[in-house]
Amino acid sequence: MSEISPAALRGAVDLSSLRNRPASPAEGAPAPGVVDVVVDATDETFGQILELSRTVPVVVDLWAEWCGPCKQLSPIIEKVTRELGGRVLLAKVDVDANPQLAQSFRAQSIPMVVALIAGQPVPMFTGAVPEQQVRDVFAQLLQVAAQNGVTGSLSVTEEGEAPTPPAEPELPPLHAEAFAAIEIGDYAAAIKAYEKALAENPRDEDALAGLGQVRLLDRVQGLDLQAARAAAAAGPLDVQAQFDVADLDLAGGHVDDAFGRLLDLFAQLPSDQRTPVRERLVELFGLIGAEDPRVVSARNRLSSLLF
Repeated sequence: MSEISPAALRGAVDLSSLRNRPASPAEGAPAPGVVDVVVDATDETFGQILELSRTVPVVVDLWAEWCGPCKQLSPIIEKVTRELGGRVLLAKVDVDANPQLAQSFRAQSIPMVVALIAGQPVPMFTGAVPEQQVRDVFAQLLQVAAQNGVTGSLSVTEEGEAPTPPAEPELPPLHAEAFAAIEIGDYAAAIKAYEKALAENPRDEDALAGLGQVRLLDRVQGLDLQAARAAAAAGPLDVQAQFDVADLDLAGGHVDDAFGRLLDLFAQLPSDQRTPVRERLVELFGLIGAEDPRVVSARNRLSSLLF
């Protein structure tokens, strides 16, 4: 059996017209997935299904009443879905009643089963397949979902009950302490909590990212952009003045401007004064992400200046 991949159907399936589409007011039903892990999806409600795929993988079963193989496959998919206890949502789509969905998934033959992980389509199988193959593909789907950070579960409620939100992973104590401090604007306390978390586990990437973010918030708090820019213009080699404007640029979304300012400063400083600038650049790279093209470009320029 071939390995499934979230990228396999990109370009072949166009769901853009279905995103964030409001449900019909006449329905008045709870969001799909809170009453049952097996739901009927329609052209009008599919935007809700897409949103739920950011929490749990969604399996889409495209079928029709006249389709004999569909009647063989659908009960198997429903059985496996229910056994997973909310880790997967099954959305059943009657292609005759929902032509927009049938066209979006390019369902040339049915049964056709596709999954969604964080809104991205994932191929599963076409045609009736045996139960063991269904189980194997579902197991692969959960692995791919976990690799893409989709690891939640749905809580099923009775008809008429208030919807239960998807279960959220519990934060480690020091992370929770940092979040609570950020909410009240106590950035110093949040920094201490993240630093303590890193002292306990230097490989805690979430704590490292959180520390960088809260340090940035702490640094820009109270800065005046106009005054900071004036100071930086008056002192092109004033490291702190350049740091202030770079922080404000990054916080405002002007990533290339922030990186360019610090790289220009690094290039002009004597070699024995460059270390703080390099360290600040590395910290800001971590905030944006190593794979971001802007970081890649800036890191390459920094390397060329170092060697």
